[in-house]
Formats: sequence, structure tokens, C-alpha cells
Amino acid sequence: MKVIGAGLPRTATTTQMFALEQLDCCPCYHMRDLLVDLEGGLPLWERVAEGTPDWEAIFGTARSTADWPAARYYRELMDYYPEAKVLLSVRGGEEWALSMQQTVWGIFHGDTVIHHLCEARAVLDPLWQRYMKLMRHLTWDDGVGALAGDSSTTEGLIAVMERWNESVKASVPAERLLVWDPREGWEPLCEFLEAPVPPKPLPRLNDTDSFREGIIGGALDVVNEWWDVRERPISGLHGAVLT
Repeated sequence: MKVIGAGLPRTATTTQMFALEQLDCCPCYHMRDLLVDLEGGLPLWERVAEGTPDWEAIFGTARSTADWPAARYYRELMDYYPEAKVLLSVRGGEEWALSMQQTVWGIFHGDTVIHHLCEARAVLDPLWQRYMKLMRHLTWDDGVGALAGDSSTTEGLIAVMERWNESVKASVPAERLLVWDPREGWEPLCEFLEAPVPPKPLPRLNDTDSFREGIIGGALDVVNEWWDVRERPISGLHGAVLT
């Protein structure tokens, strides 16, 4: 393991994954790895939450990490991989809070389509239900969650973000840490990793619309599949004729 990502979700962690994989830190373990294999990945991360991690089983041949849930355990990973550097991706507070409200935070909180569809999916999909329970525990639950506290307002979300970032800066020795805003481009990251700068500009990946498309679309797929295979009645609401 060469690089441990400690940045919060919605700090361009997909862009960070792309960048690391271009700089000889490939493969990069990312939230996508868990989402594409909930059946295999959830038991491993549930063990982490219980205090019995098997990092080798989770990361395999990965040479870097980015995004949740790995970033949640950057301290433990620093100890387990003492030669690895730590990358804290950051973003402006209001910009980050708005992105979170429309994506990650919105999955678990608020009166929104993304929240209600994800809750509906959890009723129908046991793996998704376990995923939401685990992520809620690691992220939002009082006394445990990395972002626990009053996150119901923009100001509250910014405060928990700042608390997280300051805790990373205080925990990681300066020589092992890079605080990086992806809008700064390749140069700071390449200098940190002693790697040449790629010729093409750093792309922006997984914007808010793309995130919502994937999560809402996935929930709708599950709900629609359930609806398609239901046992159909012979009449509709109040005796209406079914077509």
C-alpha cells in the first residue's frame, strides 16, 4: 500500500482514484469496489466495524485507497501500512455541503426522492439494507460515526467536515500527509508521490448528477423488478378494471 486516502466522500474521490491509478498506485480501492460486490464485501466491512478487520482480505493487491469506508479507518491503516503516505482531499465547505445534501447525506436523511427510494430498496433488498445500516453506523451514528453531530443544516455539515479534516491533520505526521484540493491539478500530488506529471489535465469525475443517476437508478431497478413479479389482483383500487 502506497497511499491511504483520508478525504471525505464528495471531495472528488473518484477523480482521486483515477489520479492515483495513473501514478503507479493501481489498483485503488474505492467505494465502487464495495458497491459492485455487496455480497462479498459487506461481511468484511462488518467485521471491521466490529473491531476484527482483515485488511489483506479487503484490499488484496490494492496499492492505494480513496473514499469511504476505507477513509473512515485511515488511522488504523496508517499503523497497518507504516510506509504508506496519507492523502487528504478537501473541498470548499459550502460547495461540499451542497453536494453531500444532494447525494451521500440525502441517502440517509431528509424528505427527498433519493432518501425515500433508498429506504424502499432496503425493504426489498437485504444486502442494501445491510449496506445502509453499516454506512449509517460508520458515518452518522452518535458516538461512533465519523460525521456524527448536527448535520441537518448547511452550517452543521460544514462543521463536521472541518472537524474531520482537522483531526486528520492532527493525526498524520506532516511528512506523510498531503492536503490536496483536486482543483490544484496534478502537480502537488505528483510532487508528493515523486511521480512525473501526466500530459493531460486531471479530469472531473462522478459529479452530483452522475452520483444521483447511479443511486436513484439502482433503487428504481430493484423496486420495478419487485413490481413486475408481484402477484397481480383481478381489479384495481376501488374495484377499477385493470388494463
